[in-house]
Amino acid sequence: MNEQRNHTTPQDKAVTVIGLGPMGRAMTRTLLAAGHPVTVWNRTAGRADGVVAEGATLAATPRAAVEASDLVVLSLTDYRAMYDILDGATASLAGRTLVNLSSDTPGRSREAAAWAAGHGAGFLTGGAMVPAPMVGTEASYVYYSGPDKVMENHRAALTLLGTPKYLGEDPGLAQTMYQAQLAVFLTTLSALMHATAMLGSAGMTAAEALPELLAAADSIGDIMRAGEERPGTALDAGEHPGDLSTVTMMGATSDHIVETSTALGLDLALPLAVQAHYRAAIENGHGGDNWTRIIDSIRGPR
Repeated sequence: MNEQRNHTTPQDKAVTVIGLGPMGRAMTRTLLAAGHPVTVWNRTAGRADGVVAEGATLAATPRAAVEASDLVVLSLTDYRAMYDILDGATASLAGRTLVNLSSDTPGRSREAAAWAAGHGAGFLTGGAMVPAPMVGTEASYVYYSGPDKVMENHRAALTLLGTPKYLGEDPGLAQTMYQAQLAVFLTTLSALMHATAMLGSAGMTAAEALPELLAAADSIGDIMRAGEERPGTALDAGEHPGDLSTVTMMGATSDHIVETSTALGLDLALPLAVQAHYRAAIENGHGGDNWTRIIDSIRGPR
């Protein structure tokens, strides 16, 4: 990798953004606003019109985009797209850093890091945890993993996109955190829509139902924090005290949700999945434990 330089050049400040969906465009605008020269490339060149009008430079090819900057940020559908786009630019990767903010699996993130290293490039896996309109705001944060030195070399520019939360050297770790966060997010969205459908069957409009349901969703964090200074400590210790809520009690509730959803003719995929977690814990003799015991069957055989 290029040695650290003692003076700032245009190449030091320059950033390339490849992939101009809503996130890519938001990142480009944020970097431009901070004074960074930004080169962009997108398969559909017309998507660059707005950011080019605001000062970005449209590269004619992926290779030209890579060669314009030491820091190359990718915002793509998945990691396969990275290979497809950069296949003809691998000779230009040496000494540069790829920051891939695309969603994929932890395994593919590790494979991509090895691929980049094979071409002499640094590599950071990233997961942006806000929607495009929030990029660059105080509420924005991004998980990263990969070589610490690479992270530090580009921390200043990456901080513009959102507060960096560096997780460590393993290039798969940021992707694991990203997918874990999305597991909570997507499951919650499905639960909200399931609950809205339930209430809709009783004549309640979504506009009436969602404020109540969102208040319940907002309270979950407080419930999880109650009685434990650092949530997860008991889980790590393998402790599941059932003094407040038990698997049996919560399992009965899950049964009622399945019965109600069945009677209303709703899709049962989500409530059956939840019910299965509690039934597995009860079958394994843990009905008197706290509901957190359901993690055993979620973890699978060990």
